[in-house]
Amino acid sequence: MLDTTPLTRAVDHFADRLRAAPQSRLQRGAAAEALALARELARWAQRVEDPAAEPMEMPDAGMFAVADQITVAAHDLAVVLRNEGELAEALMLVEEAQKRAGV
Repeated sequence: MLDTTPLTRAVDHFADRLRAAPQSRLQRGAAAEALALARELARWAQRVEDPAAEPMEMPDAGMFAVADQITVAAHDLAVVLRNEGELAEALMLVEEAQKRAGV
């Protein structure tokens, strides 16, 4: 079984930073970056679970919910990741999004 702890730790750290960020930082783009990441991770998980189905888009639940949205999406993805290469790719997505978010 693939150990996805590095992914869940990275996304939990990002989520904690978002929760601690001031509203002004969330409004300046951090929330949008997090939502984009959540949507990308959710689409990825859905494609693995059911390749024949069209992935549904994660809704925009507001800037104060994005930390929870990235957490849920990443944990869903962690369950279906198949190998170290996919894990490394997911980690890279989280790290890049956090850098762009500035948190």
